[in-house]
Amino acid sequence: MSPDELVYLGILAASIPVGFLFRYLSPPVKQGAALLLGLIISLATCGLHTLHSVCTVLGTWLIIKINWRSAPALSLAWTFLYLLFFRLVTWFGLPQPTPFANAIQLLLTLKMVSLANEIQSYHLEKKKEVSAFTKSPVVGGLSYEPSLYDIISYSYCYVGIMTGPFFRYQTYADWLQQSNPVSLPGKEPCLQRLKMVPIFGALFIAINSVFPLSYVRTDEFLEHNYFYRFFYMVTIFFVFRMRFYSAWCGAEAGCISAGLGCYPQGALSKPGGGPTVKYSPDPNTAVEYDFKTIQNIDCYNTDFCVKVRHGMRYWNMTVQWWLHHYIYPNAPFRAYALRAGWTMLISAYWHGLHAGYYLSFLTIPLCIAAESAMEASVRARLGPTGQNIFDWIHWFLKMRAYDYMCMGFVLLKASDTIHYWSSIYFIIHIIAVVCIGVGQVMKGGKKRERRERGEGEKEDVVREKAE
Repeated sequence: MSPDELVYLGILAASIPVGFLFRYLSPPVKQGAALLLGLIISLATCGLHTLHSVCTVLGTWLIIKINWRSAPALSLAWTFLYLLFFRLVTWFGLPQPTPFANAIQLLLTLKMVSLANEIQSYHLEKKKEVSAFTKSPVVGGLSYEPSLYDIISYSYCYVGIMTGPFFRYQTYADWLQQSNPVSLPGKEPCLQRLKMVPIFGALFIAINSVFPLSYVRTDEFLEHNYFYRFFYMVTIFFVFRMRFYSAWCGAEAGCISAGLGCYPQGALSKPGGGPTVKYSPDPNTAVEYDFKTIQNIDCYNTDFCVKVRHGMRYWNMTVQWWLHHYIYPNAPFRAYALRAGWTMLISAYWHGLHAGYYLSFLTIPLCIAAESAMEASVRARLGPTGQNIFDWIHWFLKMRAYDYMCMGFVLLKASDTIHYWSSIYFIIHIIAVVCIGVGQVMKGGKKRERRERGEGEKEDVVREKAE
């Protein structure tokens, strides 16, 4: 493991026992202590680069105070433009930010855009309440406008400050105001989330030592046969998954220990968004709680869901919620594949400027179009057994598609990514294009069959009338 990864691991490990201590603090003390600890982590790992996140927070606060109506669009423009400056600071003679500063900046961008949307919704609902003389029915809406201190406290809350998961301001406010946090579940769900982490970590270290990513860039790699080169991407994506499974499960455990994102099961919470319905527990029934609001990874479904589009739902789930609510609805397209492409483009930009991100993320819409074409033209014509076989083949190809796209995500450079993809003859791109072509041909055949059947039925009607 690299020194940076050891620092991440140390922060994750320390946040879990610290979280249990926070359950004993009053709301004001909890808010101040979480802010202080977050600032200490930021300054210790980022130094003067912490100023980047400070500028982002203050800029967003000014936008909200000056024009809350347009705050969502303006905050998105501000934070994303600042991301561009942040990544190009060396062009201006400034020092390169640390990886820790980058991690904080990424999560802060999500928080600030979400905050601007929440505050806009708060003001709009307040206006409706005044005009209609009724209380707003919106679930999970703010009950007050956060002050500058509240915004800074939310931005630098130690929970998930560098590793995530993303959570809305309302989730943070609910955490501060928990009436009896010590009574909420903690130890058992925390251990449940951590139980697989040692296995994930051991597999990450073991497989990574046997199949290092750096070997792909060597000329010696190309001397191996095709199947070895193809199999190598399977091992790379496996290592990639184990790394993030370990990190995100650990980050979720840190939230659970502090009680962040703990809501009654009846609230039907969503990862990232929180409760979706108003829930009033029966006073005679014990309330059961969950931590779905801060769930960032579903390891089983990531591996075993059938479709490419579904795989995205179970990976980095809180960020997917953010993309679905703040980017996807505003896409300048109607078609699902094009909207998904726009969302993936924004996601690639959020991750960074490396060409590998764009090559990988923009392959996803092609894969979605391919699977949609095959489902409509092939799977729909099959019986139950045939559909079951189709789904197993679909799952296999889905995993290989993610293996393939992962190479761009980890190799980063366009030259390295294309070098590897060309070594396996761009197989996933070719399969996707072929599937789309087959789907179009079979779709055309299906339309012709329907037309001929309709014409035949008309002839039968005419014949019956003549008789």
